[in-house]
Amino acid sequence: METITIFKNKLNGFLSLILTFAFSCFAFAQENSAKTAVSTNETKTTTTTEWYAEPTYLIIGAVVLIIIVALLVRGGRKGD
Repeated sequence: METITIFKNKLNGFLSLILTFAFSCFAFAQENSAKTAVSTNETKTTTTTEWYAEPTYLIIGAVVLIIIVALLVRGGRKGD
């Protein structure tokens, strides 16, 4: 019975983590719908790169994901 309770507690914690992450992603995914256009006689060229196009962010994200997975897997073996 005790192992079932521990499993349920870990599952509830994991689901809470996933839901918190999903809600934060939804919050950042909102776009600004009020776009204004200003016309001038000058021509300006601006280049922007999206954050997901930068390899630095992908590498940092992968490292964080590996650390999280390692901590979750290691969490069951505290006596070793």
